[in-house]
Amino acid sequence: MNIQIFGKSKCFDTKKAQRYFQERRIKFQNIDLPKYGISRGELESVCRAVGDVKALIDPKSKDYARSCVAYLASPENIQQKLLEFPGLIKTPIVRNGKQATVGYCPEVWSTWE
Repeated sequence: MNIQIFGKSKCFDTKKAQRYFQERRIKFQNIDLPKYGISRGELESVCRAVGDVKALIDPKSKDYARSCVAYLASPENIQQKLLEFPGLIKTPIVRNGKQATVGYCPEVWSTWE
């Protein structure tokens, strides 16, 4: 397994996801979204795995109103805003190859083991 956790250092669900994999002794790579962001290729891969780019948007984010993402219609424009404002992305994003989840989803992760 090649687990990547994209999250925010102060996000409670990100910490729970990290703890989930630590308790099972599964190695993972932790990526701080506000600091490093996410590449276009990784974002597109996550969108394909999740099914919809709108599932990645966190309406509680501080950047939500400032980015005007709620008024965008095309998925390409929404992806561009997510790349510009990584704080908009709902965390944690957990990737295992081409599989990915958004949010805390231990029921899905247990099938990866």
